[in-house]
Amino acid sequence: MRNNFLKLNSDKTELVIITSKASKHRLTIPEFNIDGIVIEPSYQTRNLGVIFDSNLTYEAHINKVCKKAFLNIRNISQVRRYLNTKTVTTIVQACVLSHLDYCNALLVGLPKHQFQKLQRVQNSAARLITRAKRCEHITPILKGLHWLKVEQRIRFKVLVLVFKAQHGLAPSYLEDLIIQYQSTRTLRSCDQSLLEVPPSRTISYGDRCFARAGPLLWNTLHKELRMLSELNSFKKHLKTHLFSKIYTAIPTVRASRAHLSSQSGN
Repeated sequence: MRNNFLKLNSDKTELVIITSKASKHRLTIPEFNIDGIVIEPSYQTRNLGVIFDSNLTYEAHINKVCKKAFLNIRNISQVRRYLNTKTVTTIVQACVLSHLDYCNALLVGLPKHQFQKLQRVQNSAARLITRAKRCEHITPILKGLHWLKVEQRIRFKVLVLVFKAQHGLAPSYLEDLIIQYQSTRTLRSCDQSLLEVPPSRTISYGDRCFARAGPLLWNTLHKELRMLSELNSFKKHLKTHLFSKIYTAIPTVRASRAHLSSQSGN
């Protein structure tokens, strides 16, 4: 900071120590002093709009996203009857889905119950657009809107970052984390465009780091998808791949409604 003629604002400086829940009580925290002011460690802190907690559970961040998104859904619902489907879809994507997608790659590998909170937000947004009732099954509605579910949207973001890191389209600090798999012998896997998966000592957040989670997800893709070299083509085929995995043999909401109408008519 001094070399660049800058001054660190001690009043706005926060300290958070990230560790596992098991080792938190065994940790010795040194004194952190800036200009005579001791900075006390806090449980959570905000960085670029994301709330980081000391165990990287992101519970506070997810709760904040859900609260803000549900508030926007409520505001949009008050004027829904004046808007056509195309307009309300655009508004929902800008005011609701944008919050779900912002920095969502950080949430990869979280427990299922964490994703369920965000999924309820997306479900409510889908019902708002289609005017569907709460008793209607949500999966055909999401398929009709051609939306990936929250967990798949996170995987999509991570896999796109892995693709960019391999093709010189990502920052160097991400490119350094992606290493091509090199076999010591001539095997069939040599030309599969696989990535090295580094070991991890912790399941809670070590398995969720980009260096490990990215290659793990990448190696599960089909070879044809991994061999693509153009970004837009990769995004298109990746979404199709993820979409087909979760919506196989599931009719869209229009088709299911037509089927139910024909049954009631008979």
